[in-house]
Amino acid sequence: MSSHFSDNKHIGIAATFSELVGTDFNGDKNALCWFRNLEGDFNELVNKLQLNENITEVETIDLLALQLSEQGNKAREIILKDLKVLTDFGAAPVLNLLKCYERDDAFDFISTDVYSYHVDRSPVATDTFLCTYYGAASEIIPNEYAKQKILIPEIREQLKALHNGPSEDLEDFLKDNYFDLHYQVQPQATPINLGVGHLWRLAVDHPEKQVLPCIHRAPIEKEGEYRLLLIC
Repeated sequence: MSSHFSDNKHIGIAATFSELVGTDFNGDKNALCWFRNLEGDFNELVNKLQLNENITEVETIDLLALQLSEQGNKAREIILKDLKVLTDFGAAPVLNLLKCYERDDAFDFISTDVYSYHVDRSPVATDTFLCTYYGAASEIIPNEYAKQKILIPEIREQLKALHNGPSEDLEDFLKDNYFDLHYQVQPQATPINLGVGHLWRLAVDHPEKQVLPCIHRAPIEKEGEYRLLLIC
């Protein structure tokens, strides 16, 4: 599986957390993967954690309160270690147990929810980290196989009509409503599934960016199955 990732010019492979955070993005590479085959029963964690909403933030105290088998405890220790190294690095990791995200169905010609291919934006030079421990995993797409939806003529015309204001304010309108973050993927493109257990670092859109932001999306969840996801 690691060779599947490393064969892609957009993806770099890291052997350690230090390498994951210490490697610069360059050229076409805008995604880095710390490839891992994790031990432990993450399904046990999912079954014993309580989902209060469609998305529940799992606190460290919630994890520590669980009575677990040896394999369940291994899974817990891995997550606790990931949370610690990311926090020590200066990130703000969140562990989510989720059934589904909220859908954006306000318009039939464009969507701004996380199921749509999109990039993340930050006002500072940071990156997105994520790891799926259980359930369906996120997907990324190479930038050359996607186009900003706001640059597609028929979508742009509908956004202009929606804006219904001075043309000089259009770009601000598109940015303020996050329309500019979303992409349409070419039919022949093959999404890259990020897999389970690997810790990823994805380039974001920010003022000092050296590479294009990584285009990604949340997966459609498997019916009856929750996801356990670390993200920051």
